[in-house]
Amino acid sequence: MEFKKTFNIHNIKEQFSEQFPFLKIEFYTNEHKKEEGSSITDQLNEATLLSEINPGMIETEVMVDPDMTVASFEKLMREKFDFNVQVFRKSNDLWLQTSATDNWTLDKQNGKGGRSTLDYDIDPVNISDFDLD
Repeated sequence: MEFKKTFNIHNIKEQFSEQFPFLKIEFYTNEHKKEEGSSITDQLNEATLLSEINPGMIETEVMVDPDMTVASFEKLMREKFDFNVQVFRKSNDLWLQTSATDNWTLDKQNGKGGRSTLDYDIDPVNISDFDLD
């Protein structure tokens, strides 16, 4: 992922979603504790420039390893850029904060999100149809 002062939050979210299509990140004014969610009232607007969040940030590129845990990714963003982010996972038509599963890898979270969107065509089971012996 590329981080430039002229980028806004939307640019970062797009880059993240390209690598992990069933995950998204949101940016917040306050840091959250481990296995704790973030409040929507603290969420930053997508148009916010990275330089507004951290005027002293150093422009760089970061390789995001799919085997990195969510907790490690969120910690990296906080320590390297002073960004408070929360990872969300797709669950059918909803986006869930991954706070309870921060120890899962980004790849595992993305896979779980992908499977939640699959439409399984399974015939209903007739529970009155069973063998007695």
